[in-house]
Amino acid sequence: MSQIKIYHNPKCSNSRNALAFLREHGHEPEIILYLDTPPTRQELQDIIQATDVSARALMRSKEAIYGELRLDNPDLTEDVLIDAMLAHPVLMNRPIVITPKGTRLCRPPELVWEILPTT
Repeated sequence: MSQIKIYHNPKCSNSRNALAFLREHGHEPEIILYLDTPPTRQELQDIIQATDVSARALMRSKEAIYGELRLDNPDLTEDVLIDAMLAHPVLMNRPIVITPKGTRLCRPPELVWEILPTT
């Protein structure tokens, strides 16, 4: 099993580019198609903690559902935002890459470089 995971959406150019970057550098990550297989609450909480950002920072505010659910309300708690991402995985920003060197939201995809293990 790979020591690298990527929460991937093949329709997203940033996600495709991050995956290509990993492969170009000799890594074949475990690909998690998070729209089909969303993370568990604990996995999502672990990702948020590992990236050292808020749940809001990992959300896609451009998605229609973001506005429909009024997720721009600054009074919403982390738990409410996490619940929204679990219920609507499309709200998760991507790609999220996890390596032994760290976890990053890789937008732009070149941020993978910061956590790329040496082969």
